[in-house]
Amino acid sequence: MKRILIGLITVAVLAAGGWFGFNLYAKHRVTAEIETAFEQIRKQGGKASHGKIEFDLMTRTLTVEDIAVTPGNQPQAQIKIAGIRGTGVRQIDDTRFSADRIDISGFEVALDQIGPAKVTASYKIPQLTIRDYAGPLHTRTAPVDGSLLDLYRYVLDQYASVTASTLTAPTLTMSFDSGSGPGGSGEITYSGLAFQNLKHGKIDSMKADRAALAIDVKQPGKPDKLTGELSNIIVNDFDATAIITALDPKTSSDETYHRVYRQISAGPYQLKSAQGMSVDIDSFNIEDVAVQPSKFRLSEMFAALPQDQSTPQTPAQARELLEKLAGFYEGLRIGKIDIRNPSIGTPQAATKLSAIRYSQDEFALEGLDMPATQGRLKTDRFALKSFSTVSLIRWALQFSNPGSKPTAEQAVGLFRVLEGIEIKGMLAPYPRSKKVATIDTLSINWGQLVGSIPSKANVVAKMIAPTDSTEPAHMPLIAAGIDKLAIDLDLGAAWTEPSSSFAVTPATLDIGGIAKAQLRVALDNVPRGVFSTDPAQLMGQAARIEAGALELSLRDNGGVDLVVTQFARMQNVSRDAARQALVESIKANREQVVSANPDADAAVDAIARFVETPGQTLSIKLTPRAKAPLMQLMQLLQTDPQSALAQFRIEASTGL
Repeated sequence: MKRILIGLITVAVLAAGGWFGFNLYAKHRVTAEIETAFEQIRKQGGKASHGKIEFDLMTRTLTVEDIAVTPGNQPQAQIKIAGIRGTGVRQIDDTRFSADRIDISGFEVALDQIGPAKVTASYKIPQLTIRDYAGPLHTRTAPVDGSLLDLYRYVLDQYASVTASTLTAPTLTMSFDSGSGPGGSGEITYSGLAFQNLKHGKIDSMKADRAALAIDVKQPGKPDKLTGELSNIIVNDFDATAIITALDPKTSSDETYHRVYRQISAGPYQLKSAQGMSVDIDSFNIEDVAVQPSKFRLSEMFAALPQDQSTPQTPAQARELLEKLAGFYEGLRIGKIDIRNPSIGTPQAATKLSAIRYSQDEFALEGLDMPATQGRLKTDRFALKSFSTVSLIRWALQFSNPGSKPTAEQAVGLFRVLEGIEIKGMLAPYPRSKKVATIDTLSINWGQLVGSIPSKANVVAKMIAPTDSTEPAHMPLIAAGIDKLAIDLDLGAAWTEPSSSFAVTPATLDIGGIAKAQLRVALDNVPRGVFSTDPAQLMGQAARIEAGALELSLRDNGGVDLVVTQFARMQNVSRDAARQALVESIKANREQVVSANPDADAAVDAIARFVETPGQTLSIKLTPRAKAPLMQLMQLLQTDPQSALAQFRIEASTGL
């Protein structure tokens, strides 16, 4: 029995010795692996050091303290980590390892003199926790003498090779200082950071409870200080591989779009200036942000930026920068932007909106309330339809040369930037009075471009304009007791290429309490070449255009009585006498008009009846008797109106 007991004790001692011996071996091996990684950095010309290394085999816990790294190819970057503690560390295979949990304390990155502006920046994360981590044992060789973008792509490549279930950090602080440059200095602190499901370069969600900023702004005159706060920051479905693809020179011919973000949302947001300026936003939401590698060329964009901020750009450099900017935006696609209740305040007044919206179809401002010369301007909705930032930049490029005068062709290029404007519910203070003009609807649309000129357009307007006693033209209306005009306009025009026809229809103008007019104009043999900004070509092609039918319908809703009343006041006679005088003056011209065109006899009678009996509708239709070249007809109207009228058959009538 005694021998058995001694034997068991001996086995226990040997096992314990073997365990501690294996533990020391494991620690030695781990230390050797870490030292190999640090030596790799030194071989690339960098500096790398670490403090105490501990490894507990029982809990598979690895601890490394006092890490300091200065990459050889990026001497302006310095990385410091107070300590890394990995729990449940295991080697998956020859190239990868995993850990149940990794705690990183005192993580700092310092960047000195980066970018054209020579900005100094730093990032500090006091505590970072990663769970269920898996990644490579050794990092790939960093780019030698690479640009900042090369380093960024290298970091994203490394990130794409790791997985983790969560990543959390109580705070992250970013500080920057532009030195003598115009950017100023300050810091942004994020709190409550949490990332979920990192895998193959993708993150399911990224959240931050709050971001606080404080920036000292350098500017001519009085310096300023900005303070602000952004809450509830959420990013869903981030894909770093899309950025990696866009940064890869090998993908310069890739014209497909790669989604980077499915959704970004945050709010509320407040920004205040020491000089009294403020910006407030309840919330914002951005969806479906994607990049096209063939156009989204960050390296070319950065290369075009001015390297010396103190030297003004030449016109050629400014044009190159705008061209690169246009290409950059062309390679960036955003599905939707929605900003709720933004406002901008100044010491004098505030501008408020209920929403700013952007989609592939339009850019819109809603609920605008802003100061005007007198009172405030309010608009329910202002929208630019099919607005293109890229087209706007390329259009502006044409005017970037100060030595050249813009051509007509360049000016009409604005029609390619957007396809329409819409205004709804506008209340505008009227000049020189306390009255308000109301625009219920104003919609202007165009399209079917021939070159840069629209061959199709439509205008719809519903508005109420107050009369103004300071305007002489308004005095007859005011005398008749009319204090406002309700205007309803619907005007459309379109060219049809197969039939070479051009028609103005519908063309309706309704002035409440006065009259309603409807007009239809047709032109034949309208060539494509007439849509030109070249005056010589325009006149040459216009000579081929032929006049078609013209139809006019005019409904009296009080306008005739208004004219009669004004005429009576001018002649100092009764209204009945004034009306009769107007009828007689119309009939007095009968003989002269009918001598040129017998059809005009019916028209004279119809117009006389229209004036004689209020509330009627006057209808007149002109139809060419033969081909009538439009340009010749217009010249004839100036020199011999009766001969011009003789070229048309005239139909006229009145009715209630």
